[in-house]
Amino acid sequence: MIGLAPLTAAEGDPVLTLATAHGRIKRVNGAYPNKESWEVITLAEGDSVVGCALAGDTDQVVLMTSDAQLLRFEASLVRPQGRAGQGIAGIRCAEGAQVIALGVVPGDDLAGSLVATIASNAQALPGTEPGSAKVTPLDRFPAKGRGTGGVRAQRFLRGENMLAVAAIGPEPLRAITASGQPVELPEVEEKRDASGSALTVPVAAIGS
Repeated sequence: MIGLAPLTAAEGDPVLTLATAHGRIKRVNGAYPNKESWEVITLAEGDSVVGCALAGDTDQVVLMTSDAQLLRFEASLVRPQGRAGQGIAGIRCAEGAQVIALGVVPGDDLAGSLVATIASNAQALPGTEPGSAKVTPLDRFPAKGRGTGGVRAQRFLRGENMLAVAAIGPEPLRAITASGQPVELPEVEEKRDASGSALTVPVAAIGS
């Protein structure tokens, strides 16, 4: 499951926002048919939706890639489209990298939002490598233009070459294993591109 969002909204309310693995971003105009199922985005071959959230014009959209690049920009830079639209360029991904997380936070509450990342190795079997984790205030990351590259969110240690998990949201952020057991995340690190702290067990998901 990618996420859940209400499908009814009044004019001016936050709208459904989608991010894809290839770096596309889309805000849907909210005109939904009276059917059991329908599309909300047209995907290019090989692309997939990696996250959804509600975003108003003044909110900040945050995208995180597998090579630890973070980009944030105001949601007003993404004009809502009809359901058939393909979206527009959100973040420019380096070769071999893809978007792994989408976050939407109030533009006036950056100080109360955190970024959590967990670095691992792409050659490791998923769910077997604990890796290293880092938690940083979102306001340490400068805003950049939509469609550009991001800024580094975690420095990889020896043996690390990708982010396995990432999340953006209000503090506190919580982590769990695949079996639902809580995992303690490290203390907040003020430096945006520092390396992470070693974990003892693999983390499956992070959320608020």
